[in-house]
Amino acid sequence: MNDFIWECRTKVRFGKGCVKEHLAGFVKEFALPGRNIMIGYGSGSVKRNGAYDDVVNVLESLGYRRDGNASEGSLIVEFPGIMSNPTLAKMKEGAELAAQMDAGLIIGIGGGSVMDCCKAISVQAGYDGDAWEDFWIQGKPMTHNVIPCGVVVTMPATGSEVNGCAVLTNEDTRIKTDRDYPEMNPVFALMDPSYTLTMPLRQLRAGTFDILSHIMETYFSYPVEDNPSDDVAEGLMRGLVRDFRAAVADPADYRARSNIMWAASLAENRIIKTGKTKDFQAHNMEHQLSAYTDCNHGEGLAVIHPVYYRHICRDGLGKFVRFAERVWDLDRKNYDSDEDFALAGVEELASLIKETGLPTTLRELGFGSEEYEMLPEIAESCFISQGAFRPLTTEEILDIYKECW
Repeated sequence: MNDFIWECRTKVRFGKGCVKEHLAGFVKEFALPGRNIMIGYGSGSVKRNGAYDDVVNVLESLGYRRDGNASEGSLIVEFPGIMSNPTLAKMKEGAELAAQMDAGLIIGIGGGSVMDCCKAISVQAGYDGDAWEDFWIQGKPMTHNVIPCGVVVTMPATGSEVNGCAVLTNEDTRIKTDRDYPEMNPVFALMDPSYTLTMPLRQLRAGTFDILSHIMETYFSYPVEDNPSDDVAEGLMRGLVRDFRAAVADPADYRARSNIMWAASLAENRIIKTGKTKDFQAHNMEHQLSAYTDCNHGEGLAVIHPVYYRHICRDGLGKFVRFAERVWDLDRKNYDSDEDFALAGVEELASLIKETGLPTTLRELGFGSEEYEMLPEIAESCFISQGAFRPLTTEEILDIYKECW
């Protein structure tokens, strides 16, 4: 194992009715006294699945009001419209509102995009400088007081509820990137799998593959020797494949949905990253695809991963052999070489993608001739992962994009 530091300050409450049971206590514990509470959410699905009403009802029971006639320091300030692939402009809009309304707690209600945006708002609202430039671009130490931020998860995917990572897209520069600071960890996360039962099947597919991607991005990196992080990752991947198939077959399967929700957290609470260099080259490539085209993140990853792994399989052969054997239960005796065996594991991944109804090409993702012409520029904009089995060149990234076509 490589040396590491691990910490996670997020308090998690998981299960049916957890918002009604635990939110009030968290507000009393974390809301800065005498200040208002801002709630951020997306386009309205949180009002259909009941999460919005559950949160507002608890806040109103504590004396917070939406009508503007409440006493000082007890307003509910709403910030709706957080989009998929949240933009820097949207984050700044929210930060200005949070500062103007003297927010002393920010609650993000939704999936990864909402959580990331609200976490970033909590950083910028209490900061005199440019948080994007100082933290997301330069990675400076975060020493100012961050407004407390809690989350109510309605779509499992990113694991943002249990880490300090927040992805933003700068539309002016077309850079989509993330940073992970312990100071950005949500102070609490409320996770009720019941909210996920109303998710459209497309979101279920994309979000679940994003979870699998997070695990693979960490697994396929150094060290390659046996280690506890990879042991846990293999178990998570096997379980996620099982539950992914079950949830697609029966979207009302609460057991599968709850397993997927917790798998998302276990994939990104930093446990399986301990002692690992981490790859995330596929994420880098997808981030820039979505920065230029606003495509769906999980779907973009599904298109990229098999092609990328065919390129680097020989460079991490031993780990890809383990993947074929321990995740897909393939038998080495049926293959002529380790290379054939390892590639068979990659093809099992590609088959799962097709089986579950995810796109397998950029054309299926909706790309046309205009997007194809943009691929060289997108490839040029990609960050190169130094934690991978083999760092790519810009030329090879472009080759991968074209093979994805």
